[in-house]
Amino acid sequence: MDNLLEKLNKLAVFFIAYTIIFLVFFKTLGYTLPFVLAFLFALLLHKPTKYLIEKFKFSNSIASLLTTFLFFSIIISLLSWGITSLTSEAIQLGKNTQSYIVQNTDNISNFFDRAQNYYKNLDPTILSAIESNLSSTASKASKTAVDITTKMVSGTVSFLGYIPYILMLVLCTLLATYFFTKDFTSAKDKFLDVIPSHKSDKLFYVFNESKKMLGNYMLSYMLIISLTFLETLIGFVLLDVKYAVILSILSAIFDILPVLGIGTIYLPLALIYFLSKNYFVAIWVVVLYVVVTIVRQIVEPKIVSSSLGIHPVPILAAIFIGLKANGVSGMFFCIFLVVSYTTLKKVNVL
Repeated sequence: MDNLLEKLNKLAVFFIAYTIIFLVFFKTLGYTLPFVLAFLFALLLHKPTKYLIEKFKFSNSIASLLTTFLFFSIIISLLSWGITSLTSEAIQLGKNTQSYIVQNTDNISNFFDRAQNYYKNLDPTILSAIESNLSSTASKASKTAVDITTKMVSGTVSFLGYIPYILMLVLCTLLATYFFTKDFTSAKDKFLDVIPSHKSDKLFYVFNESKKMLGNYMLSYMLIISLTFLETLIGFVLLDVKYAVILSILSAIFDILPVLGIGTIYLPLALIYFLSKNYFVAIWVVVLYVVVTIVRQIVEPKIVSSSLGIHPVPILAAIFIGLKANGVSGMFFCIFLVVSYTTLKKVNVL
């Protein structure tokens, strides 16, 4: 009985502490973002920096400067390519939106003309009511498309207003990454000197296990997102879909937002091609949507559970319960709860 109460007390303390840390971390992330990113980047760059120091006898400062510079050069180059592609395709999409609307409106009118020829014996009142309702729906869809285009333009303008903040964020992250990377070893040694020797090994073990599981978690979802992006890009290129890059990137982004999902991109795209009488592409876009969705549902639990060393059922339960309770934030809360509990249990804290 005493052992049971002790375990329940530990679980209660763990759940309360985890909830407080989770809420504080995400509520303050807007203020601490450059330093959180810098710390994660420093963890990533620690081994390459250590390799340069040991292999080529560079000083700590020079090695940290080289790894930080190379890392940010790669990141900024990839972001520049992505932003350039997105901007180019977004501009073309904005220019062609109106022509799509006009073309689809004409197709709807032609549909009614053909319907009248086939169903001449149908009551004109009924046919008129159907045409009125569908025309109203088409008008609303056109208005929605215009609103989306307007929001894209205003979003681009708003993004330009955030450029000074983004530049400051990049600069702060870069400098903090350099200093964190340079001082990582000495800071770790100083921290361990403060901790009693009989507890430092266990604390270091907990830190390493937590770092490994967090890295595996992030890597697993990056793999899932990359898989969705590649599947979409290859499928759209083979089908000769316009704006394949921007649509693939948006599909990958929406793929991690279960409330929206990739259907937000695929289904309107299939409808556009259907109304444009390109039935072949419309059907294959729907088929591709089904295939990507099935692959996602099969792959996600397996990748996440295998990378974290957790059975797929707790991961599935965390995703479902979290989404049901509080959407995307609830999903992350439950998944990190399972990961944290598994880590602490593995190192015999719980």
